[in-house]
Amino acid sequence: MGTHPSTCVVSGGSRGLGLAIVERILHRGGQVATFSRSGSPQLEALAEANPGRLHVEQFHGADSEAVRGFVERVARRFGRVDHCIANAAVAHEGVLATMRDDEIDAMLLVNLRGSILLSRECVRQMLLQPRANASIVLVSSVVGSRGSPGLSVYAATKAGLEGFARSLARELGPRGIRVNVVAPGFLETELSASLSEENRSRIAKRSSLGRLGSVGDVVGAIDYLIGASGAFVTAEVLAVDGGS
Repeated sequence: MGTHPSTCVVSGGSRGLGLAIVERILHRGGQVATFSRSGSPQLEALAEANPGRLHVEQFHGADSEAVRGFVERVARRFGRVDHCIANAAVAHEGVLATMRDDEIDAMLLVNLRGSILLSRECVRQMLLQPRANASIVLVSSVVGSRGSPGLSVYAATKAGLEGFARSLARELGPRGIRVNVVAPGFLETELSASLSEENRSRIAKRSSLGRLGSVGDVVGAIDYLIGASGAFVTAEVLAVDGGS
């Protein structure tokens, strides 16, 4: 992650994939700032074990003023923002005809608007820094490109992230900032636990490996994209889905 401790901003770092990303970056010697709507005992324990290297806040990621203030505080505390990992997401399962307005709004706000807002604020800080191996990684889903019954709105938000990333990569490439997407298959997390057993079973059977993924399956891909080994990779969507 470079000669200086990299500073990584991670959304939704209190549990699941986000927590695993935070743990990996800390293990690599980096500095991490993360936020979520609610904390977790695991994240609190990490903060206690890594004083000075982990900054934690709680707020809604679709609140533009909160996101702006958070990223500014991170830049002041750590001196820079090297990587942005937009991971926070919510999922509501259901056919479109019966989906409530509030469920649609929640997915649009958190999955799409929240990721765009966080990327914007991190980019503003990155553009103030000397040219370096800065990057943005957006966490999408294979359903964004392949679809899945009962997940049409969720898929729409993830497909939107992929289009956003491809255009943003061209916009920021001349400034040395890379933008990529990791598209996991469904993982064994609290997010997938909200799906019906029938849907979970169907998704697992669609995988060549016959299972849902683990957060560890995805963290390595993100580690690669923000690291020196991925320095010539941008505008890519990397599927981590067990061959679904």
